[in-house]
Amino acid sequence: MAVAGAASAQTMATVSTDLNVRSGPGVQHGVIGAIGTGGEVSVLGCIDSANWCQISGNGLEGWAYGDYLNVKAGDEVVSLYPNRETVGVTIIEAPVEDPTTGQDAAVGGLGGAAMGALIGGPIGAVAGLAIGGATGAAAAEEPTTEVTTYVTSNAVDPIYLDGEVVLGAGIPENVTIYEIPDQPDYRYAQINGQTVLVDPNDRQITYIYR
Repeated sequence: MAVAGAASAQTMATVSTDLNVRSGPGVQHGVIGAIGTGGEVSVLGCIDSANWCQISGNGLEGWAYGDYLNVKAGDEVVSLYPNRETVGVTIIEAPVEDPTTGQDAAVGGLGGAAMGALIGGPIGAVAGLAIGGATGAAAAEEPTTEVTTYVTSNAVDPIYLDGEVVLGAGIPENVTIYEIPDQPDYRYAQINGQTVLVDPNDRQITYIYR
């Protein structure tokens, strides 16, 4: 993967929760795989203006959300992106994308303004996903066949929010989550290209369909 200003040194990090690896630095890019809680990755560098880091690990090379990458800073274990200057991670530039070929088909080549329209206004006007699972979320309970059949057979409008889809992440109040018949303990939504189950009481993601 060619990136302007590619890292000359790498930083080792541990994934704090099951974490998506995407084909580019942003939720508009497709998920190419995931690295499980506790997995170790090499961080080639992070974009200074956006919370995305280029990583390599577990047979995958792509981009991951920096708040869920943990590193040692002295005697402490901290999230990489907010502490990137202290850790000394290499700062890299975002790859230049060809607007006619470089976007994922599922998003249809949407740019920032168009993505904002999907969530009801300019990006930043709608709150993103609340950070969740930063210290390692518990394993998700496998949903019943009835729940899975319903949510995979009844598509809902996709929503794109700032932040990554992880267990325990909170969905903003102004984002619609949908009922599942005869399943009062679940709601569901399609967030950042993935179908998720949501606890209706605290609006936290409890399961991710990968």
